[in-house]
Amino acid sequence: MNFSNSTTDNTERLKNTRKLTHQWETIDWVLAENYVNRLQTRIAKATVTGNKNKAKRLQYLLTHSFYAKAYAVKKVTSNKGKSTSGVDRKLWSTSAAKMKAVLALTDKHYRAKSLRRVFIEKKGKNKLRPLGIPTMYDRAMQTLYALSLEPIAEISADQISFGFRRGRSAKDACEQLFCVLARKCSPTWILEGDIKGCFGAPE
Repeated sequence: MNFSNSTTDNTERLKNTRKLTHQWETIDWVLAENYVNRLQTRIAKATVTGNKNKAKRLQYLLTHSFYAKAYAVKKVTSNKGKSTSGVDRKLWSTSAAKMKAVLALTDKHYRAKSLRRVFIEKKGKNKLRPLGIPTMYDRAMQTLYALSLEPIAEISADQISFGFRRGRSAKDACEQLFCVLARKCSPTWILEGDIKGCFGAPE
């Protein structure tokens, strides 16, 4: 065994890890978020004016930018699912791993991996619910492209829809209900519905 080569390789890996750690820990997150927000605003404006080609160019610019990639990695490594791995069992728990992920994010030859299937308990019920967990890389890619799609989705979406939308909450839905039901000619009945087994296996 060549110990000199082994020592050199370990030294290089250590240097690279330190470099990646420093790069991640010195990212200006305020600047990154402002950059993403500015591009999202421009995408929304281009969509409103009907300039689809400009919107596409701006989307490409956003999804291929360093700041958007860093923002996407930060988002998936700081949410509740950060400690849950996908089928590859990989987690980005260190600064070096996060920075390495930022540099690796690309749509070139990209293919999503299979979901890892787990079962979790339903709240208040003695039943298990199936859940598909993507890999960290796939989550970061989803988040990255969601950044470019959200401005267009918000422009074209129903203005009185409040579920799973950025900057909207149950309080906004309650306010809308009050506005609709406070009139003299308001409806006297409210129908609440639920789709059984929507995300489960089709029967």
